[in-house]
Amino acid sequence: MAGCYWLPSSTIDHVTRCKNLVKLNLSGCHITSLRLSKMLSTLQHLRSLAIDVNPGFDAGQLSSECKATLSRVSELKQTLYTPSYGVVPCCTSLEKLLLYFEILDRSREGFMLSGQLMVGESNVPHYQNLRVFYARLAPGYVNQEVVRLYLAVLSDRTPENLHAFLISAPGSFAETGATKNLLDSMARNVRLDALQLPKAWINGSGLLQHLKFNNPFYFSFSRCTLSGGHLIQRVINGGKDLKSLTSLNLSGCIHCLAPESLFRKAEDDIDSSILESLVVSCCNLRHLNLSAAHHHSSENIGNHLCQLLSRLKHLLSLALPVCSITDVAANVEKPPTASNLVPQTFGRKVRIGIQTYPRNLADQANQKIESSVFWALMGSLRFLETLEIIGSSFSSAMPRNEPAIRNSLPPCVRAQGVGDSEVAAISQLTYLQSLTLAQLPNILTGSGLVNIGLQCQHLRTLSLANLGMMGNVVYMSALMDMLKHCKCLRDLRLEQPYLCAGAQFFQALSHCSSLQRLCIVSRSGTLQSDAVMSFMANCLEVIMCHMFMGESLTVCKNLQQSLVRSFQAERPALNVVIFPLLHEDLTEVIRDVPMRHLDEITLFKSRVAEEPPNLWW
Repeated sequence: MAGCYWLPSSTIDHVTRCKNLVKLNLSGCHITSLRLSKMLSTLQHLRSLAIDVNPGFDAGQLSSECKATLSRVSELKQTLYTPSYGVVPCCTSLEKLLLYFEILDRSREGFMLSGQLMVGESNVPHYQNLRVFYARLAPGYVNQEVVRLYLAVLSDRTPENLHAFLISAPGSFAETGATKNLLDSMARNVRLDALQLPKAWINGSGLLQHLKFNNPFYFSFSRCTLSGGHLIQRVINGGKDLKSLTSLNLSGCIHCLAPESLFRKAEDDIDSSILESLVVSCCNLRHLNLSAAHHHSSENIGNHLCQLLSRLKHLLSLALPVCSITDVAANVEKPPTASNLVPQTFGRKVRIGIQTYPRNLADQANQKIESSVFWALMGSLRFLETLEIIGSSFSSAMPRNEPAIRNSLPPCVRAQGVGDSEVAAISQLTYLQSLTLAQLPNILTGSGLVNIGLQCQHLRTLSLANLGMMGNVVYMSALMDMLKHCKCLRDLRLEQPYLCAGAQFFQALSHCSSLQRLCIVSRSGTLQSDAVMSFMANCLEVIMCHMFMGESLTVCKNLQQSLVRSFQAERPALNVVIFPLLHEDLTEVIRDVPMRHLDEITLFKSRVAEEPPNLWW
């Protein structure tokens, strides 16, 4: 029942009929403390539970029968929207604890919130049997304060069986005396299989050389200043066999493929020997994230990043920066293209219409790409299911807790030649299910998208952002042709300035018979209201329509009201948000979006190796 935000509590109550239920996921469902108590009182065999803790939650309202059920729960997932321990103190047999902190710093009225727990929440968690501790924090000071309360108990006594310790925190999350004591205790008493820490806890410390690992399957050093030298020496032990490692997140680790970081510039060439050691030692990697960094290969033959990664035959998901996939020789010798010579900050709106891309796609692909290192990489990773190619300087205009970003940074110089032919190479991935392309500056026609539509028949999620020149949406004709072949596509996210979403676009989108969620983010973009209404009438599976564009507030509100009035009754799960992207109240609108949609599609982020595989059932 996860994500069933539209279900009334009276309907959820029927779960109590399933007396022998062992696992129950109520994330995203609106349930009061009293209803939760009544429900859990009858589910005496429950061992795994996922719930949301909303403002007004009161653990004092839980009955003794409910607490008896909770005492037998071994797996708990809590999403916190208010400072609280939730039901954690009642779960005395916990082995796996997953915490998602989504507490806002300000109330709707604008008052600053406190990280202090609610009155009556003095009970402390029971961690003695804990094996997995995972905490993911949304941006904000209050989230950091509350997670420190959860960690305080761990710092007093570290569970002997702890084998996975993971904290995902954006921005700066300073280390304190309590957290240092916790890490010191972990270094002395436990052997880990999975590790993720805030960057401030790793940067400049010798922590990694003291922690002990058993058979690690997941590491995340996202945004850390970890150098390649430290990565090889302290994590891989100078080339130690790490066949157990299946998931590695090095997103934003700008120096992780360089021997040291002290005198290195972020755009300097990588040390291919470090990547080679990584590939050889971690030969069973299934998920690898190298995005948000400048990983530039040298001109040495056989040492290109793509050539080395092609040895990882078990990869299922991969995230790379755009500048890492370009051929070095081609990048040096290639004269400036039209897209390089045109400023990328200004432009006019371009209507969707006549096809301008070459019709003979096979001939176009053969001209360059079949001999390129990226073509070879795609050919060697035939079973890849998720691919992200994201510009190293790309940042989405869609905010989380702050106003929309009005200006974007220019793409890396090494990325200037990446365009249609590289996109065409992706069509070799027959089993591709999820594709993200962001800030590919040399997209001139989008012709490679049609190849993907024809060949990647399992594609379910597509996210395109800032392709080609920023003022001209040059790939829309090709995208419309692509969409006619995407029968399995469920989620589509488009982020592009000056996008005109008119009748032809929505008519093409109507061919995606499985589409469930649509999100369009476009500064100065326009939409055609009657075309949106017609699309929603034809695509009966669509339950989410988010559009953040350049239209006026009146136009947006009228369209949103019309969509809700026309389709909400027959689609109870329908979530519609039509709102001006640059409006000052956008953050208030965002806070009402169901977390399932906000986290999975509306907000742009790299999702490869974001969490350990099979973290929750």
